[in-house]
Amino acid sequence: MHDPYHDSRAADATSFEIASSDAAETREIAEQLGAEVAARFGPRDERPLTIVLRKNGALVAGLNGVSHWRWLYIRHFYVAPQWRGREIGRGLMARAEAEAQRRACVGIYLDTFDEGAAAFYERLGFSRRGRIDGFPVGFARTFLCKTLQAT
Repeated sequence: MHDPYHDSRAADATSFEIASSDAAETREIAEQLGAEVAARFGPRDERPLTIVLRKNGALVAGLNGVSHWRWLYIRHFYVAPQWRGREIGRGLMARAEAEAQRRACVGIYLDTFDEGAAAFYERLGFSRRGRIDGFPVGFARTFLCKTLQAT
């Protein structure tokens, strides 16, 4: 049986190790991969995005993400439970879409573990692009995207 961890053909396979989450090693791996990806696909032109709605200092809703390669990735999207069903989520997504267009993005992508959230995104024009069943166990992770019209 082939074992890549003990294969004499592998370059110095004995130096493999499981490392703790060392910031320097994490950064080094990300920088090396980033340089290789940029050489092949062009620079990411990465810009973070955060939109927040507060009432009397308390978080009502917000999202954060990043635009890169002319796509906006929404990493986190949150509306406080007592504010749901009041069009706040729709307004938050409209602001994100407007900012994505201002940044010349061609689309928006995101993922969710919640079927109700996936249906909400579909009502906003997103389409399902993938699903991993059992992630987390007993649930599914759904990936969605929306192509934006050039303005």
